[in-house]
Amino acid sequence: MADLSSLLKEIPVGDIAKQLGIDESVAEAAVQQIVPGLVAGMAANAADPEKAASLTKAVSHDRGGLKKKVADVDVEDGKKIVKNVYGDKQDAVATKLAATATKASGAGDVTQDIIKQILPIVAPIVLAWLAEQFLGGKKEEPAAKEESSSGGIGDLLGGLLGGGSSSSSGGDMLGDLLGGLLGGGKK
Repeated sequence: MADLSSLLKEIPVGDIAKQLGIDESVAEAAVQQIVPGLVAGMAANAADPEKAASLTKAVSHDRGGLKKKVADVDVEDGKKIVKNVYGDKQDAVATKLAATATKASGAGDVTQDIIKQILPIVAPIVLAWLAEQFLGGKKEEPAAKEESSSGGIGDLLGGLLGGGSSSSSGGDMLGDLLGGLLGGGKK
């Protein structure tokens, strides 16, 4: 089963740093928090049957596969994904992710603004990666999974947060933090 470390390997950190004009260590520290933060936010949303169906539809939408370069990422689509995941709590989440990134890495340059710039770049990559995991490379939406509550997508997201990866404890902590902010997640 895939875990967060395999997802993190798909993020073009050096390209993000170059695009934003920031040090690669700062981009790396931010991405290390953003990816589990996005997954935790999606997992919190998947706990609601209506939001789970919407997420399943989004994951099933063909976004052209994983992007290996920032220039290939649709940042406007990324902004929509971030808005759907975090709603009106985007600023609060960005603040928490920046603080967590700074604490975890010691990279004091990870600011809320940097998180807000990286989120819409990373979000479509995360969604495309989830689509590959969820659909197994197929482009169409599996009918049975759309009708289930959180079902398949909720299980996939939960497995990423609580799976056997080396970052699972950080994912659990972040899942608790974001779950509380987003009204879902772990109890």
